[in-house]
Amino acid sequence: MPPKKIAVYSGTIPSTTFIERMIEGLVSNGFKVSLFGLQLNKGSYSKNVTVYSYSNQYNKLYILIKYTLLLSLFKISDKKKLDAIIAKKSNNKTLHKIKYYPVLYHKPDIFHLQWAKSLEDWIWLQEFGVKIILSLRGTHITISPIANETLALKYKELFPKVNGFHAVSNSISNEAIQYGANPTKTKVIYSGLNLQKMPFVINVVKSKSVKILSIGRSHWVKGYTYALEACSILKKENFDFQYSIIGADTDEELLFQRAQLELESQVFFEKSIPFETIINKIHQADILLLSSVEEGIANVVLEAMALGTLVISANCGGMDEVLVEGQNGFLVPIRNPKAMADKVKHIASLSEVEKHSILKNARKTIENQHDFNSKIHEMGVLYQTVLEN
Repeated sequence: MPPKKIAVYSGTIPSTTFIERMIEGLVSNGFKVSLFGLQLNKGSYSKNVTVYSYSNQYNKLYILIKYTLLLSLFKISDKKKLDAIIAKKSNNKTLHKIKYYPVLYHKPDIFHLQWAKSLEDWIWLQEFGVKIILSLRGTHITISPIANETLALKYKELFPKVNGFHAVSNSISNEAIQYGANPTKTKVIYSGLNLQKMPFVINVVKSKSVKILSIGRSHWVKGYTYALEACSILKKENFDFQYSIIGADTDEELLFQRAQLELESQVFFEKSIPFETIINKIHQADILLLSSVEEGIANVVLEAMALGTLVISANCGGMDEVLVEGQNGFLVPIRNPKAMADKVKHIASLSEVEKHSILKNARKTIENQHDFNSKIHEMGVLYQTVLEN
């Protein structure tokens, strides 16, 4: 039987597409999920998801009063113990009460923390018998502790205390081990996609101009500056293309670089859009380009492979755990604009038969390695293992 109380915590409600998918999957597999944190918007959840959130100042005051009374009436000893922990905090103690009190009162069996930097904020839950599972993903593991020695030391102090780890790739699991993550308590569970909602469609629209697409927040780790340099190379070689980046519409550095490289007619920056619209954009593109310098395994690459769009990815993080060069996609060295440009031209030179073969292999990879239901089952196994231990 699945555990009765699972809290999925990212700090905001709703959270990222990946985390929202995981919540949906847990519920569809019989789990009851609690969400705590700052309410950004209402979202839409099933009856097996319970939201305990706060938003504006009046709401925070209500939460504080409500749970102060509930804990005082029904869990007074736990409240006193937590208050002693909060008293040692150096910053806003009232805000900590607003965050902590609802979690203590509704005390889950497992608190599944989504971001490593938040671990210090929630390690106290173990003193009340709550098991902590930490997801290992993104720059919280690959970049932040390298750039911040204090954070690295904090990881080394806290990681050995964690009850279980969920890693999004083998690569990121290996990164976390150097900060004290116990490999015997770590389970690699790849991102899962609901393939029923992601139809495999090979783009049959023939266009003279090759349509290249990148999707992701504007951040240096995404490597967009190298992608623009690759575009400059393609332009100088008179290669006909259009390149769009979704999520980088206001990045001044990229806007300046585009102007400097005189790419205004070839490169377009677009604002973030809903996932349903992103699916259409991926379907319409000839190539999905991931130019990142670091990733776990980029969800957008998995989505493109599932949907039927060819992928070029920088060989960073765990990308070589999903992509096999020339078989189901293409890999290039990180920070290498020339390699990106050459790979775009190589794809353009392929026959339709060769492209279709690669696309079909890509879809099979997703079906075999990133099936939504099997990933949720693996998460449930991790939960049960942590509880039994």
